[in-house]
Amino acid sequence: MSKSLFNKLKEALTSVLPVGLIVLILSLTPLVSLTPHEMAVFVGSALLLILGIALFNLGADLAMTPMGQHIGEGLTKSKKASILLLVCFIMGLLITVAEPDLSVLAEQVSSIMNGTMLLVTVGIGVGIFLLLAVLKILSKGDLTTILLFFYLMLFSLAALLYGTVKVALLPLTYDSGGVTTGPITVPFIMALGVGIALTVGGRHANENSFGLIALCSIGPIIAVLFLSLFSDGSLSYSVPDYNMDTLLEGGIWSELLRTMGEVGKSLALIVGFFIVLQLVVLKLPRQKLITIAFGILFTFLGLVIFLTAVTVGFMPIGYKMGIQLAEYNEKLLIVLSFIIGFVVVLAEPAVHVLNQQVEEITNGQVTRRQMMTALSIGVGISICLSIVRIIFGFSLLYYLIPGYLLSLGLSFFVPKLYTAIAFDSGGVASGPLTSSFILPMAIGACVALNGEAEVLSLAFGIVAMVAMTPLITIQALGFRSVVGGKARSNKAMRRILAADDEQIIYFE
Repeated sequence: MSKSLFNKLKEALTSVLPVGLIVLILSLTPLVSLTPHEMAVFVGSALLLILGIALFNLGADLAMTPMGQHIGEGLTKSKKASILLLVCFIMGLLITVAEPDLSVLAEQVSSIMNGTMLLVTVGIGVGIFLLLAVLKILSKGDLTTILLFFYLMLFSLAALLYGTVKVALLPLTYDSGGVTTGPITVPFIMALGVGIALTVGGRHANENSFGLIALCSIGPIIAVLFLSLFSDGSLSYSVPDYNMDTLLEGGIWSELLRTMGEVGKSLALIVGFFIVLQLVVLKLPRQKLITIAFGILFTFLGLVIFLTAVTVGFMPIGYKMGIQLAEYNEKLLIVLSFIIGFVVVLAEPAVHVLNQQVEEITNGQVTRRQMMTALSIGVGISICLSIVRIIFGFSLLYYLIPGYLLSLGLSFFVPKLYTAIAFDSGGVASGPLTSSFILPMAIGACVALNGEAEVLSLAFGIVAMVAMTPLITIQALGFRSVVGGKARSNKAMRRILAADDEQIIYFE
């Protein structure tokens, strides 16, 4: 286990180092001015981030992924579809309500929307769509058709908000879909899909194992759109206090204890439900349970350290960077936002879980390096385009409608496996570092350029963009493989046709 932890630490160092270096380099230039205290806290937070990601990834391997797979396999083998669907709904609801990413977003919009109401609404949305995703696997339904139907529904509901003051809530509704699939949800739901798909079997079992994250990202958007339609229309938004001294007012231990409570609640819901299923259905051997118990401990410690680090060290730095870069030069802000987005996705813990699972399920057909490159380019473009929107002040739908039409259009021309992976990747890329570093940076830039009044309509939506652009870049990867395969096939055929007949050996 010590060797595994050492390997995870090396991976985490590689992930966090680019983000840390960018912030440190910018702090040495006239672009960003940070106090020695802020720099010390940031460096300490970066080191904690490395440890947190390493522990989390080890815990995901030992506990979260096996738990999800065992539940998927065990309930599917029981041949009681009603119980499987009920469990999936309950698990989707419980995991989402306790997802740390969603709590971060809820805190940042607490001035316009009740946090508990937002959490429960999103949880119900995820529970319903996880149930639909499992039905898709059991019936071997076509993911592209399902996605096309629900995205058309999304934009139809969004159209109902136009012409009202509630249209400012649109970016928040689409952000809710991105933050829902966070570090706790992703390993569990992906493994659940693998367990069910492999048990059901069929020619396309690997392909059917993907798509759960994609559908679970749609549910919250539809749920929050309905919540927005029936809200009272009070949109007096105020920017949270991102001052580092305020965040550390009660000391680092106070923040650590608060985070321990949140993460403990998250994991307790999952573990409690797993214990019930273990006693009633699964009945796993003792050795597996011991391994899972250690994995849960590592997951808990990793998430506590990770979330404390990003809240204390990365959120205030992101906000301050956004303000200062926007005041210095808008064009430079656009360029730097692409670079920051390109490297920030490296530090998202759930991304590493997805990449590893994709490589294993596809037997190396899609490698971790290919996935990470496509995700980094996609996220870099998304942050860049979001800053452009903040500068020029236009609707988020100007990006989302063409972007989703393009991604859904590509799904008819690329292998279905790439489509399923791409739509899962969109939800995974928008993790806790996006909501705790990138979103505050966008809010800071918006405050500097447009004032606090425009934050709700212009700064929010950046998480939705991070969730959308990987759909295009990863499907472009699939499209390239299709075109490359046809080119190789045509080249081979030309060689055959151009061959000299005299070289052909005939056997009589």
